[in-house]
Amino acid sequence: MLTRENIDELLNRGGNVLTTDGDKIGSIGQVYVDDDNNQPTWVTVKTGLFGTSESFVPLEGARLEGNDILVPYSKDQVKDAPRVENDGHLEPTDEDRLYEHYSLGRTYSEARAGMGGGVGRADADYDRTDAAGTVGRDTSGPTTDDAMTRSEERLHVGTERQETGRARLRKYVTTENVTKTVPVQREEVRLEREPITDANRGAAMSGPDLSEEEHEVTLHEERPVVEKEAVPVERVRLDKDVVTDDVTVEEDVRREHIDADGIDGKRR
Repeated sequence: MLTRENIDELLNRGGNVLTTDGDKIGSIGQVYVDDDNNQPTWVTVKTGLFGTSESFVPLEGARLEGNDILVPYSKDQVKDAPRVENDGHLEPTDEDRLYEHYSLGRTYSEARAGMGGGVGRADADYDRTDAAGTVGRDTSGPTTDDAMTRSEERLHVGTERQETGRARLRKYVTTENVTKTVPVQREEVRLEREPITDANRGAAMSGPDLSEEEHEVTLHEERPVVEKEAVPVERVRLDKDVVTDDVTVEEDVRREHIDADGIDGKRR
């Protein structure tokens, strides 16, 4: 048997209404509870294209299985149920039509015998308190506890390494003109005459009195000689230095704010 403690599960967990054979009839829409004892009595099933139609199904004989409700009725029987306006409360005549359709064998007045209330939608008329003692109900999702958690985004800035470019060493050959002055020597002929003296008379008179002769002297000179050699002059390599710069990072962060309505007649 379904009780009011199951209502949060039925409305907030996105379950389905299934037949006892496990066939899906549709998704859970709303749960209607008895105004007198707050016990769930009807559930609406969203059927049709995109769940645009809702059919009422009695919760008598139904059971929970996970997030789903299993009812002892066929899919066709539910879809053929009388169209009843899902406006938050069941009129007696509408409930009688539903009793008759599902062959429950009683009328609204018989079902309400001894009771002073009617049937209303749980999410409209029932202020739920969960097992942990939470007062009120969550209108946006499952009821968790009696407080909201306010969160905000925090900016965490780090760094990552990425390649920005490459440097290369390349060696090439150029030609330039070099001028140097080098001293060179050469030999020149100089004619020397010396008179006949007692010292050289013997050499002078050693030959014939008259004769023809030639005397030859070899002359020399220096000329520049150029030689080139490759000489290492320096070593060149690539190295890296780490330079630190300050970069300003600007980013938007989101922060949650909580306003309270209805406290001392003011909004906070």
